[in-house]
Parts: sequence; structure tokens; C-alpha cells
Amino acid sequence: MASFKFEAMDTTGTEVKDSVDAATEEEAQQKIRQMGYFVTKITQVAAKKGGKDKKKGGKKKRGFTIGGVSGKALCTFTRQFSTLQDAGLPILRSLRILEGQMKNGILKYAIADVIEDVESGSTLSEAFGKHPKCFDRLYVNMVKAGEAGGALEVILQRLADFKEKAQTLKRKITGAMIYPAVVIFVAISILVFIMIFIIPKFEKIFKDFGMKLPTLTLFLMATSRWVSTYWYVLPLIPLTFWLLLKLLRMSRTGGYVLDRMYLWIPVVGGLIEKTAIAQSTRTLGTLVSSGVPILEGLAIVKATCTNQVFERLYQRVYESIREGDTIVQPLRESKLVDDMVVNMIDVGEETGDLDTMLNKVADIYEEEVNILVESLLSLLEPIMIVFLGGVIGGIVIALFMPLIGMLEGLSK
Repeated sequence: MASFKFEAMDTTGTEVKDSVDAATEEEAQQKIRQMGYFVTKITQVAAKKGGKDKKKGGKKKRGFTIGGVSGKALCTFTRQFSTLQDAGLPILRSLRILEGQMKNGILKYAIADVIEDVESGSTLSEAFGKHPKCFDRLYVNMVKAGEAGGALEVILQRLADFKEKAQTLKRKITGAMIYPAVVIFVAISILVFIMIFIIPKFEKIFKDFGMKLPTLTLFLMATSRWVSTYWYVLPLIPLTFWLLLKLLRMSRTGGYVLDRMYLWIPVVGGLIEKTAIAQSTRTLGTLVSSGVPILEGLAIVKATCTNQVFERLYQRVYESIREGDTIVQPLRESKLVDDMVVNMIDVGEETGDLDTMLNKVADIYEEEVNILVESLLSLLEPIMIVFLGGVIGGIVIALFMPLIGMLEGLSK
């Protein structure tokens, strides 16, 4: 017989901690249910010596983890947590249920720490705030607002909706980039194969016949020899470019210049601009509707901006609000947002319905982002076809020009 420690809830919702002897965990759960309890956590107790060691050790031993939490995992957790809270379950019980069904990882370990902190008397927002890799500033402040207003279940539902919409937008943009990336990679691989294995055979044929080659063919042969000799340089080119961008981003000025240049790129710049506006207005609208003060909301929006041009814009908006002015003036002066957006926010400020207007702006811009993504894909396809057709056509012409010359010589 083994001993099992358990935590459960009785019919009145009171938490019960006790132990029961049973041969298996299933038998232990059955015994606990027969007592009239609902099991939330059950663990097999080791030998007494091991139990003493556990008390001394404090927290449970955990596996090694690396990286952060995926947006999908956090989105799922938030939605499930909001559902459990809406059903009226206590916070600790909800967290224990969610922790029990998670796979080992950084989020599961963070939830275990949150449970311990809440049991020790910390608020939920304070416990979440100790794990910035899992719960960002936006998340913590919204939970804090929900605790202060006594409407945590409503705030969690809004937070879950926000996370799901942000995840959907990100997934659409990422998914749209996969197709052209794969096509470009395959096309480059085919061209490298032709340069390394096909063209050298033609070069040998031309040398055997002692033919005089045209300039285009000589250039193609020289390119083939370079690729065959220095093929390892090809993957270093995008890597070097990426490192250069990273180095530029290490300085505030360099990062701002890069972000400004991105906005000037046709189609792509519009996509970046509209995505930034959609994300920032959605964030601010969600924060304001959750009861977070406007200045704190703007500080969070500024901190979560991935584009420094918009980060500076929201800094100006923050300073304008702090000095007693409106949100609209800095937005209008920036020329980064459409007049429609400025007018909608202006109406929102006048009517005291700013959060609704911000969310409507986010809805409009998310729809425009979807249209732009489709337009970008439609534009990329013919560009790639023309480029690849031109390259392959140039290779064919360069290889057949000497052959045509040889055939003309033989026919004379």
C-alpha cells in the first residue's frame, strides 16, 4: 500500500488537504470521491526520509527549459483560465487544474510558482509579474485592473480575445511569407545545381571543339567557376546582411533609420504601418476598456511597439496627454495615420467612448492588413516568375549561342 497526499474541494467549495492509503493512484482517487471530495491535486508520498528532503528543498525539482512561451500556448492558457473563472471556480483551483494538464515547460513551471506565491498571500498580478518571460507588462496590468475592479473574469475574457486576435494576425502574416520563401529557396537551389553540375559539362564541350565563345557565355562560365569554388559564400551573404541589420539596431539612431526605411518600401511599408497601427490601437483599446489609466496604457503601448517610428509617435502622444492636451494632435502632426483614424479617435475622446473607437480602428486596419497580405502575394508571384524566367532564359541563351554558331559554321 502506498500513501497519497491530495488537495480537494468539498461540496461547499472549501479546500481540503489530507492523505489516503491505496494501492494505485486510481484507487486513491476513487476513495477520495467516496469521501465526497473533488480532487484537484494528488501526489504519491515517498518514504519518510524522502519527504523530509522535499521540505528542505522547497520547490520541486524541474527539468531544464530554454526560450520563452509561444503565443499559442499563452493564448490557450488565457482562454481556459477565463472560462474557469467565468464558471465561478476559485483562482487557486483554476490554476491547479491548468497546471495539471500542461506538459513540462516554462509556462507550467511559471504557473506552479504563481500558485505558491498566491498561496503565500501575493495577488495574482504580483505573482504573474515575477515571470516576465511568460506574462508581459500588458498581461500583468490588465490582471491588476481586473483585481482592482472586482471583474477578473471579464478582464481575462478580454485578454483572451486580445491574445487570440493578435495571434491570428501574426499567423496570417507569417503564413503568407512561407510560400514565397520556399519558392525562392528552391529556385536558388536549382540555379546553384545548374551552375555547379550542368554548366561545367557544356564548358568542357566548348573547349574540346575549340570554339570562340560570346561575351554572355564567357560571363556564365566565369560565374559557374566562382560558384563551384566559393559555394560556401552563398549562405554567408544573407547571414552577413542579417548581422549588419542587428548591429545597426544596437543603436537607437540606427534602429530608427531602419524602421523609417522599412516604411518607405512599396507595399511592404504599408503592411508594416497598418500592422503597427492595428496592434497598438487594439492594445490601447483593450487596456482602456479594462480600466487601466490612459497614461499607463500609452506607456505599455510604447514599450510593446516593434517599430521605433511608432514608438516615438506614442511617446509624443504620452507627453501630450500628460500636459493636458488630446491624443489627436500628435497623431495628426505625425502623418503616419490616416485622417479617418484621427477623426474616429477624436470622436471617441469627445464622447468618452475612446476604447470602442480604438477597437473599431483595430478591426478596420486588421481587415486592411489581410487585403495587403493578399495583394503582396499576388504581386510576388509574377515578380518571381519573371525573375526566374529571365535568369533561366539568360542561361539557355548563353549556352545555345555557341551551339547555334557551330551549326551555322557546319552548314556553310
